[in-house]
Amino acid sequence: MESTDLELLDRARAGDQRAFGELVSRYKGRTWAVCLRIAGNPHDAEDALQNALTAAWQNLDKFRGDARFSTWLHRIAANAALAVIRKRRETPDENINQGLASDAPRIDERVAVVEAVQSALSDLPEAFREAIVLREYAELTYADIATHQGVPVQTVKSRINRGRTQLREILAPVI
Repeated sequence: MESTDLELLDRARAGDQRAFGELVSRYKGRTWAVCLRIAGNPHDAEDALQNALTAAWQNLDKFRGDARFSTWLHRIAANAALAVIRKRRETPDENINQGLASDAPRIDERVAVVEAVQSALSDLPEAFREAIVLREYAELTYADIATHQGVPVQTVKSRINRGRTQLREILAPVI
């Protein structure tokens, strides 16, 4: 019999690390996708994911239940990825894209498209990138994204629209 998120959350709040692990594993794919899309490379995404999981564990008592646990976790992941990006910008590094550059390119067209989209996302302004990733990869509602970004819903819609337009322009020669 599978436990509900709420049951696992209650057990995790009581200190049950296995319950927390089971709860987080349900959403690890999308949480990883949020970190990867915002951070732009696997190395920074790993750091962001680790920071997000640590923050979620340490702040379980602050989860009010106003949204689903997955929504809360994805918000933490987005914030962690943005923090990694900001930190990276503060400390320039010649090998910043080493994780992407060291991957041997595959012939498969799909891999090329994924890499092109990832690169294009990294070229977007931070607010646009975050809104698009939270909408497309974390599947948050406009209202949830607005709350997360601290802006009205209409601003979120505008950011997503403008971000998508910029993505199309960036990707036009590639796709």
